[in-house]
This record gives sequence, C-alpha cells and structure tokens, in this order.
Amino acid sequence: MSDVCSNGNGTYDLAVVGAGSAGFSAAITAAEDGARVALIGHGVIGGTCVNVGCLPSKAMIRAMEVMHAPRAARRFDGIEAEARITDWAAVVRQKQALVDDLRAAKYIDVLRRHNGIAYLEGAASFGEDGVLTVDCAPISAGKIVLATGSRPYVLDIPGMTDVRHHDSTSILELERLPGSLIVMGGGYIGVELAQVFARAGARVTIVTRRGLLPEAEPEIGAALTQAFEDEGIAVRTVTSYKRVAQAGGEIALTVQTDGRAETLRAEELLLATGRVPNTESLALTRAGIETNGRGGIRVDDRMRTSRAGVYAAGDVTGRDQFVYMAAYGARLAAKNALNGDSLVYDNSAMPAVVFSDPQAASVGLTEAAAGAAGHDVRTSVLPLDAVPRALAARDTRGLIKLVADGPSKRLLGAHILAPEGADSIQTAAMALRAGLTYEDLGAMIFPYLTTVEGLKLAAQTFEKDVAALSCCAG
Repeated sequence: MSDVCSNGNGTYDLAVVGAGSAGFSAAITAAEDGARVALIGHGVIGGTCVNVGCLPSKAMIRAMEVMHAPRAARRFDGIEAEARITDWAAVVRQKQALVDDLRAAKYIDVLRRHNGIAYLEGAASFGEDGVLTVDCAPISAGKIVLATGSRPYVLDIPGMTDVRHHDSTSILELERLPGSLIVMGGGYIGVELAQVFARAGARVTIVTRRGLLPEAEPEIGAALTQAFEDEGIAVRTVTSYKRVAQAGGEIALTVQTDGRAETLRAEELLLATGRVPNTESLALTRAGIETNGRGGIRVDDRMRTSRAGVYAAGDVTGRDQFVYMAAYGARLAAKNALNGDSLVYDNSAMPAVVFSDPQAASVGLTEAAAGAAGHDVRTSVLPLDAVPRALAARDTRGLIKLVADGPSKRLLGAHILAPEGADSIQTAAMALRAGLTYEDLGAMIFPYLTTVEGLKLAAQTFEKDVAALSCCAG
C-alpha cells in the first residue's frame, strides 16, 4: 500500500476511519463532491466483504454447486453425471486469487482515481482531548465518519480458548478438506458455509439454539431445515452449549438437549455465532460517543453519533450488516456531514439474501413484526410446487410468503425460499417501495416459467385458489 499512502500532512474536510466498503463509499462520495478526504485504514485494505466475507464465500458456494450437480441430475430420467474434487487446495487457492484480484481492482486501484483522497495507514483512535489521531498523530478534519466494520464473535464457553476452532475467515483458508465439521450457529454464515463443506464431502452437523435462520419466517426456517437434512446435513437444535474440548484428533462439543447432556465430535469446529462491531480500539468514551447494548456505535436516522460532527456507518453500528447497506449508510453519512444532515436512512425496503440452496430472500416485515407494528395482518403462503418454473426444474424445495395489511391490502413484506430466490426479491422490494397492494402485484404481467412469477401467484393466492387457474391465467 505504500504507493497509495499519504503522509497525512494537511487539513481535511472529512476523515473516514476504516477502509472497507463503507469507508470507501464515504470517501468517494465526499471526494466527488469536492471535499479533501483522509481515508484511514489499518491492516488489509478492502474490509470484510472482498477479503473474508461475501466474495470468498460466494466463490466457494458456486464451486460446490458443481459438486452437487450430479445429485441434482438424478431428478431427470435418463441422465447421469459425475463430479469429484481432485485437489481441494487448488480450489482454495483459486478462490484466494479472485479475492486478491478484486481487492486490487476495486480498492487499491480505485484510490488512484480520486486525487481528493489521501490514504493513511495506521491505528485510529480518539485522544484524551477527543481529537482523532492516527498512530498518536492528530488528524485535522472538519467532520469524521467511523466505518471500522465488525469481526466474528467468539462464544464464551468453557474450553473454547484451549481448542482449535475456526471462524468464517480461517475455515475458507483450510487447504485440507476436513472429513467432519461442527458448525455452531444457524444464521446466514453458518448456513452458507455448512452447505459448502457438506457438498465438498464433509460430514456436517449444524448446532444451534434457535434453529436455522431464526430471524426469518418460521415456514422458511422449517423448509430450509428439511432441505438440508435431505442433503445429509444434520441440524441439531440444543438448549445450551456446555463445554468444548480436544479429544485426540477431534473436537468434542458437549451440549444440553431436552434435559440431558450429549457430546458431538468432529475434526473441525466452525464458530458462526454472529459478529461484533470493531469499536474497542477507537477509545470512543474519550470523544463522548455512545454505543448500544451490542457494542455498536449508536446513530440516529441521519447517521449522526452522540458527538457533533462525528458520524458512523456500516457494521460498526451493529445494524443491517450487509455490504450494500454499509455502502448506502456511508454515502448518506458523508453527504450529511458535508451538506447539512438532510438525508434520512431508510431500510424499510431493504432486500436480504442468504445464499443457501435453496436461497432465502426477504424484504420488509415478517408476519410477527407486522403484527407487533399494529397491522391487521393477512398472509399468503404459496408452496413452490405451485410455481411452473419449479415443476419444470423438478425442484420444488421452498415457498413464497407475502405479508399484507388486511384492510388496505398493501404489501408489507415478501419472503422467498427457492433455488433462484435471490434474483426474485428485488421485484418484491420495488413493489413495497411503490406501496403496491397484493391486488396490484397480482395484476401485473410476469414472464412465464420464471421463479419471479411466483410472486404474482402468491399475490393471487390472497383471494384465489391458484390450483383453479390455467397456465398464465391472470
């Protein structure tokens, strides 16, 4: 990074702490508006998404789709297929090469295109006087955006510090494929990585206290659990984690289930129990910057912290931990810092995707959240075997659930579990943003034999029995 670093001399309109997706979004936004920006990074440039999150995990998910293809081919008569891993280390190295290439193309090379951004390498924190410093040297900046991201959370259970365990970063760096794996956590990280290693040939057990995708609609979690179990992935819902220990060449995890203790064993252990904001090293109390109960920086709807002139965005706030929301929030933070706090953060139509197979995608309110918000809720649940695309693909794993306000018929949420669900959710997001009713959505023209047509069918299911409709009957 020495060829893109500045010595930091001078005065800046905006200092951005963190050189990941949120930090780059804030810095580029401000620079394009004519501001002089100090972008402060510490460690590998690019943050979580490109280095250890979205990009490497999705590359491995795609690779293992090929491994699963022969099994999927059995759905069709007269077809046989075969795939096998001949060199797991080569798969991992190719993934890493992609990460390195995109880190250079989308971060290091991008800096050279913005003369208004000075990149400073060093550890940022607030001094005793509340002034931002980098390696103890003060930074003169009119406004500040904090975007230091998050890191994997390590469960505090007996024995954890004494055993070999992995997080979502190190598990994808293993150049020897484990024969068995315990995944602690049933959220999106655990779900995605469990399926990667199961399809690679490992014996995988997911251990969770709240089931798979506990924040999703219960129908989604139940259907995904069935799909995983059909693939041979064991899903164990437990009451508590008791202890973990090294047992010869294996990891032994003892859990409490139905009033009794049980010990599970595997070659490797993956912790996928969430992420925590990176705030400890910032010395926020010196600047009077408040954090919330999860350790994230508390911000209002303009991305302002409790200290005037200091904003925060992305995972460090502890909310909406998606790379596109980090970039969105950081853009608003930079605009507000420089132009008068006029923009409001709005996540009401935020799409979210879990890249399992089938994919889980959602936008808006769940049925429970809509009820808690005071709506007289109506729902529609359409099994995927009512969608012609799924029938043609001979893959009916999943469902579509729509949530609406009963009296007004306005759509409040959409939830999809389908092999191609990720590419359908944006249509639902646009419907929510436009304030459409389920009647509006059901009357729209959709292309036939697509997964997204399921949204139309689900909308019609509020008032009709779609089994009584012919193909394309609108």
